[in-house]
Amino acid sequence: MTAVSLPDIAAAPRFSLWNRLKGLSHRSATAVIGGIIVAIFGLLSIVAPWIVPYDPILPFTDKLLAPPSAEHWFGTDGNGMDVFSRVIYATRYAFGIAIPAVLLSLAIGVPIGLWTGYRGGWADEVTLRFSDALRVFPLIILSLAVVAAAGQSLINVVLVIGILDAPVFVRVVRAEVLQLRNSTFVEAAVATGNPVRRILFVHLMLNATKGAMAQVAVRAAWAVRITATLAFFGVGIEVPTPEWGSMIRQGAEFMATGQWWVGIFPGIALIVMVLGLNMLGDGLQDLLDPRRRASAR
Repeated sequence: MTAVSLPDIAAAPRFSLWNRLKGLSHRSATAVIGGIIVAIFGLLSIVAPWIVPYDPILPFTDKLLAPPSAEHWFGTDGNGMDVFSRVIYATRYAFGIAIPAVLLSLAIGVPIGLWTGYRGGWADEVTLRFSDALRVFPLIILSLAVVAAAGQSLINVVLVIGILDAPVFVRVVRAEVLQLRNSTFVEAAVATGNPVRRILFVHLMLNATKGAMAQVAVRAAWAVRITATLAFFGVGIEVPTPEWGSMIRQGAEFMATGQWWVGIFPGIALIVMVLGLNMLGDGLQDLLDPRRRASAR
């Protein structure tokens, strides 16, 4: 029996994570880079209360529109609030809206996609036509109208984004079910007397939701963009809540007079986070969809 030295045993776990990342980067460098960006923003959202130098809604009335300095790294805005603290703290609201909204879309879209794809018939046709009508209408305008009517609140923004984005997951899951419903394992499940709900949620769901899982990061990026757009137009999260869209809106007012820092820094944060989510989503699609991997070769 071959002896294994203690240094070898101790060193193995140390490099396992690094080796896995290297292996994953060879399969999809896009997913790794996007995942690192999203992980950094996620970490910032967790530790934000402990690392921001000032209260994000505390005004310094004697330092209105102060430029970036050692005291205020990103300067202050028109209300005298520290821009750096607000940019960092806004990551909590970005994730706090995107994650629940995507989970709500999944909770609505996956069961409907499973049912309509498996059953077909008039229910499938009605669902598709309703989905088409909803997707044809500009979702930004629809979101603006619904949130403006329902009122400015975090819950309303989450509900609107989650419900309006559900048709994406309906279509993705339905398309997968259409390919799987005549498979051997589904026919075997039917032959052994499994009820429809068991066929849908035990036999089909795990196989039909790979595409939906790959879409999660992309739809989260869409949720972040829509949230910022709503806030930019003044119908999203209420001021003075630190949110990138409302900060960009305020910064646009001062851009012409030279106070560029008010809107530039939250704009950069928004662009980088959306880019990271999109890269992660695109990389996940490459990893989860063998057809895309084959075509990439």
